[in-house]
Amino acid sequence: MIKDSDLSRTVKPLLDWFAGNARELPWRSDPQPYRVWVSEIMLQQTRVEAVKPYFERFMRELPTIRDLAECEEERLLKLWEGLGYYNRVRNMQAAAQTVMDQYGGKLPDDYKLLLELKGIGHYTAGAIASIAYGKPVPAVDGNVLRVLTRVCTDDSDISKQAFRNAVEEKLKEIIPKDRAGIFNQALMEIGAIVCLPNGAPKCEECPFGELCRARKEGTAEKYPVKAKKAGRRLEEKTILIIRDGEKIVLHKRKPKGLLAGMYEFPSLDGFVGEKEALRYVEDAGFVPLHIQSAEDAKHIFSHVEWRMKAYVIRVAQMEKQPEELLLAETKTVQEKYPIPSAFVAYAKYVNIRTGNDAVRNPE
Repeated sequence: MIKDSDLSRTVKPLLDWFAGNARELPWRSDPQPYRVWVSEIMLQQTRVEAVKPYFERFMRELPTIRDLAECEEERLLKLWEGLGYYNRVRNMQAAAQTVMDQYGGKLPDDYKLLLELKGIGHYTAGAIASIAYGKPVPAVDGNVLRVLTRVCTDDSDISKQAFRNAVEEKLKEIIPKDRAGIFNQALMEIGAIVCLPNGAPKCEECPFGELCRARKEGTAEKYPVKAKKAGRRLEEKTILIIRDGEKIVLHKRKPKGLLAGMYEFPSLDGFVGEKEALRYVEDAGFVPLHIQSAEDAKHIFSHVEWRMKAYVIRVAQMEKQPEELLLAETKTVQEKYPIPSAFVAYAKYVNIRTGNDAVRNPE
């Protein structure tokens, strides 16, 4: 069990390993507090390689906390388009506004004060405090939990906050006060590139060697232990890709709930046929000219999975824009309106790039 283990012997081999194996990452080259914060929020639920171009663009467009605090929401969501979990960036903006109001535009260097900012939990507060400010506080994420439960063959449920708190307390005993940020990054790095998930660790590359009980016992695949989540709810949708020449029709989602405030192609609940799809178009005030089926697609959220079929519908130009729908040039959509990655399969039908495609291949 972690609470009964002596982890002090892991510190030196871990730091030595990191000195020769740390990846070059854009936020590591200049670990200023704002840069650390943005990178850590982006990295939640998102792979490092996917984050890199987003981070670099975000820093170009919003280089300071003031810029983030004052950014117009649609522009902010557009910069985040494709990263998902959009409440992350909304919370980050709310926290930036608090930092401007209460701390003169500078992130506090105190762990407890960081925890009071919206969207900053124990891990992110620990990462900012240790990496940017050198404070000897732990930063425990999923990578760290996986490494330590394997080293100690601890079968506790890692989803329990009480266990995470116990791990934090244990790490406080061994974290080097003069190299706290390096120590935390090293533990995360081991989990990211060596002690991999899904039972496939690269034990031969790990600096812990015989210090790791799971390696000695050949039981790495048993750890970490995590309670199973409830099954995802399935929802069927029919997506309507409505084109009027070089203009396309979008619908803005409600300000709260899933994908709040984002723009989407209009949709109907369930799988519907061409007649019902055309009826929707006519009721919206368009004159349909041609309809054809598009490819099926699916998108997985944390608690729901969308199964989608779609139609591409060409319509005649209307003098009056329909209520609750937006008719915009494709170039304007590309530049201005944030479209979630749930619809990435359908972007090609209207000649726009969204999410990862747009950020990696800007015009």
